[in-house]
Amino acid sequence: MVRIAQPTSDEIANFPREFAVYTQIPGARTGKVDVEALNSFVKTYGTGAVFAEGDVTFADLVAALKKKGTAIEGTGNTIGYAAQDDSGKLAPYRFNRRAVGPDDVAIQIAFAGICHTDWHQITNDWGNSTFPMVPGHEIVGIVTEVGKNAEGHFKLGDRAGVGCLVRACRDCELCHVGDDQYCPRLVFTYNGKDWGENGVDTQGGYSNRIVLDHRYALKVPESLPMDAAAPLLCAGITVYSPMKYYGIDKPGMRLGVVGLGGLGHMAVKFGKGFGQEVTVISTSPKKEKEAREALGADHFVVSRDQAQMSAAVNTLDGIIDTVAAAHEISALLPLLKTNGRIILLGVPTEPHSFMAEPMLFKRLTIGGSLIGSIKETQEMLDFCGEKGIVCNVEKIPIDYVNTAMERLLKNDVHYRFSIDILNSLTDK
Repeated sequence: MVRIAQPTSDEIANFPREFAVYTQIPGARTGKVDVEALNSFVKTYGTGAVFAEGDVTFADLVAALKKKGTAIEGTGNTIGYAAQDDSGKLAPYRFNRRAVGPDDVAIQIAFAGICHTDWHQITNDWGNSTFPMVPGHEIVGIVTEVGKNAEGHFKLGDRAGVGCLVRACRDCELCHVGDDQYCPRLVFTYNGKDWGENGVDTQGGYSNRIVLDHRYALKVPESLPMDAAAPLLCAGITVYSPMKYYGIDKPGMRLGVVGLGGLGHMAVKFGKGFGQEVTVISTSPKKEKEAREALGADHFVVSRDQAQMSAAVNTLDGIIDTVAAAHEISALLPLLKTNGRIILLGVPTEPHSFMAEPMLFKRLTIGGSLIGSIKETQEMLDFCGEKGIVCNVEKIPIDYVNTAMERLLKNDVHYRFSIDILNSLTDK
């Protein structure tokens, strides 16, 4: 057994990365850890030095957890990977985060998921990008500083997450009803203008730390592995929110999921978590085994097989359509029961078209949804903690991020990349 002295607030502020690693060592917060567990963490995150049983100061642990980083040019208290132009290439970048104010928390980032939106933004595919840009809005880490007004909500060492938004006005009708994701003064986590900081460009989670108003930080359940929890902050909530809003979250319902990617596999997991019968609808027969055996889908329909599509007519209460490529909505409408709902989450470059007749004769609804509110996101994280729901991820180091983007475009990931920030993005 090793007894580790508890760190002071000054030590935490001076060594946030090492503190974040420390919080994950089983038993560390009680001051007593297994020597083999400690040495395993030191081997993974630090110098590889070996501890024996006995007493260890936090300074000793800091020295053992130090890892040689990359010299990054420039000035600033934060390091990350940024796009400097619309080439889509990311490179090391140094910049400043604000000091922690009374309402703020600082988070040492542990993992950041890669979302397809990140690619659209770093290539200016949507025509609204500002450079330099540090992407990333699927963020999980450890709280290392807490402002005075945030003390009743977070404490040092808490797990915390950051999703797609870091500020809203809190005064408009949408904010008052809990739909802050639609606030006209919404500030996105990156590629946004933070009016609370006089128009400073926001920078995202492909970085070692973030500072934000505590009211837009989420509590991440201890039961969830952080690497697989990070993508819940976008991929998870983007599916969870419309299922709740449109009422297709009830036990016993029959849910259809179109597309089996980052969003689609989460829709399957939520459907099963809600106690539903889930049908995956895909163009690829190769995905059936994974849909059924790995994700627990009850049925699988190949959308190009007319016989299979005909057999599924009038069987579904709702459909979550996650496909971002152009596809035929009219082919999906017959699968819905009367009063059924199809919710569109993908953003194809071409407009959808569909026949009005099935809409009229079965009183169908076509809806859409954008991420989710802060309240919903916390609800979703708590639900995932209760049910053990996480994203399927491939963990990567930060210097692999450009290769990961290339693979993302080829759909060569099952189903989300999660960047190991804590272990691969360290200062010189």
